[in-house]
Amino acid sequence: MLQRIEQLEENIRSLQQFKEEHSLESIRRNRFDEWALRYGLFESIQILIDLSCHLVHRYNLGAVKSYGECIRRLVEHGYLEAALGERLTGAVGLRNLLIHEYARIDPEKLYGFLELTGDFTDFIRQITGQGALE
Repeated sequence: MLQRIEQLEENIRSLQQFKEEHSLESIRRNRFDEWALRYGLFESIQILIDLSCHLVHRYNLGAVKSYGECIRRLVEHGYLEAALGERLTGAVGLRNLLIHEYARIDPEKLYGFLELTGDFTDFIRQITGQGALE
């Protein structure tokens, strides 16, 4: 668990650095930059999902049928605030788009998803602050 949190923290730093060093225009011009952003977001969301589902199973918070349900269970049991849970559930939807490529994500929207780093940070703060990792 702690190793996954450390990886997510490292990803947050990398995504923040990416935002400082790359503009929306560079994403539009350079396919490799777009791919890097896609993968950085995907991996970060996947770690968040893995941590959420692990906590649900560890604390026997109920059966789940989807990744989004793992986050909702954490909200229901007080590990996450409702507003954050809602945003993170939306991030799971983004993960599905990124992995399955059902739709081409506009580079402007993709670049805007860099704002998720704040939600990732809040997620770590809330699950560690609630004693979930003890």
